[in-house]
Amino acid sequence: MKYAWISEHRDSFPVALMCQLLQVSRSGYYDSVDRPRSKRAKRTAKIHASVRQVFEQHHTIYGPAKIAEQLQQREELETACRNTVARAMKEMGLKSRVRKRFTPTTTKADPSKRPAPNVLDRDFDAERPNQKWVTDITYLPTLAGWVYVAVVVDLFSRKVVGWSMSHSLATPLVSDALRQAIESRRPQRGELLHHSDRGCQYTSESYQRTLQTLGIECSMSRRGNCYDNAVAERFFWSLKHEWTKHYEYADLESARLSVFKYIEVFYNRQRLHQSLGYKTPEAFEAEYAPAVAA
Repeated sequence: MKYAWISEHRDSFPVALMCQLLQVSRSGYYDSVDRPRSKRAKRTAKIHASVRQVFEQHHTIYGPAKIAEQLQQREELETACRNTVARAMKEMGLKSRVRKRFTPTTTKADPSKRPAPNVLDRDFDAERPNQKWVTDITYLPTLAGWVYVAVVVDLFSRKVVGWSMSHSLATPLVSDALRQAIESRRPQRGELLHHSDRGCQYTSESYQRTLQTLGIECSMSRRGNCYDNAVAERFFWSLKHEWTKHYEYADLESARLSVFKYIEVFYNRQRLHQSLGYKTPEAFEAEYAPAVAA
């Protein structure tokens, strides 16, 4: 491996100096250059190339576990276990841009509103689509000021089924996300549980009226219990640490385009989810549909 590193950098540094620093002999290095590569060296090179390809194709987000899973799923790539991938990434200096651990944040309850009970009760599993939705709001910085994002996530597949962005935190922000979710999913009356925090947008009369009209049961987090809505908050953590914190946005429209690319192109259709058995939300739901039809 040392000899391979010297060969890779011989145009940038003197061979003698690299041999001295790596504590190998120059004669040994030159002998290695002349001899044909072993099967192990060839496989290592293929692993490195495959790991780098997956790493770059997924926006430098994936760590060893998801890269190893991709290598297993794609026939054109060299397969390797998680530890081998981790070693290859270390040798090539590849580091996932997601470094910080997820810690949920909480929203203060509005004392002037009466919240719904916590029906969801941290049961984040669902047996079918449109059985349980969770929703939340976050903010993103732009050069023109703060903008706000609301999303609706289906707990069955972790798919974002509705989202909206605005300069304002007013109720239309969350109403637009809910309307998009309803139009795209057409949930059955009386079969959907909707969970949110106690923010004034969700306790507003107009929002609650929409839920009641459509026969959607309402659930809300307990006061100060951020983990009651952990899946929605986890999505925002991924959005920021995998994507938006690595870009600078001029205004709402540039931020909206970037969020669109993350949700509609990457997150729903390309990003592997460990909770789904390393499948994408789209693939997970596609597998469910034939099973139901059968």
